[in-house]
Amino acid sequence: MVQRPRPQRLGHVVLNVRDLKASVRFYTEIVGLEVSDHIEDQMAFLRCGNDHHDLALAQIAPGDPQHAATYTPGRPGLEHFAYQLGSLAEIEDAARYLQAQGIDIVRGIGKHGPGENLFLVFKDPDGNYCEFYAEMVQITPAQPYTPRVWKNDLAAFDQWHFDRFVVPPPEWGPRTAQDTKGEDSDDPKR
Repeated sequence: MVQRPRPQRLGHVVLNVRDLKASVRFYTEIVGLEVSDHIEDQMAFLRCGNDHHDLALAQIAPGDPQHAATYTPGRPGLEHFAYQLGSLAEIEDAARYLQAQGIDIVRGIGKHGPGENLFLVFKDPDGNYCEFYAEMVQITPAQPYTPRVWKNDLAAFDQWHFDRFVVPPPEWGPRTAQDTKGEDSDDPKR
């Protein structure tokens, strides 16, 4: 029997934002975080400690029906929150546990480009996206890191190209407002 996961800590939060540049300025100049990476003009990854990111910001496409909306996946605000597990094996066990409990898995198991962390995203009872992650890049004085801009492609989203996904992979690609018109706001492509 697969046992319940044992998260080590709350790890990071991803926010959907209306203006990525303004949000990056706010979180760097006002809050005091540092930029670790960008995915072109679509995402920014920021940190206050050794993890590659504590906060990620995701640009909502101008004109997207959710651009001015309130709480639904894809709207400004929380995209997901994440709890750290210890390894790929623990994430695989967690996936089996979630499936056995009938929990809706949204995406994963995969490996992001920025941060190089493993991921498994699932829904809580209210539809919020929760993530288990492991093996995130650590940035310390002994292990310095140079920020980079990632191309907005599949390798930035999943370096394993959906090979380890335990659910059908989403139709994936850079999103525009035209792509999202009339779509269900709970769509995992977002």
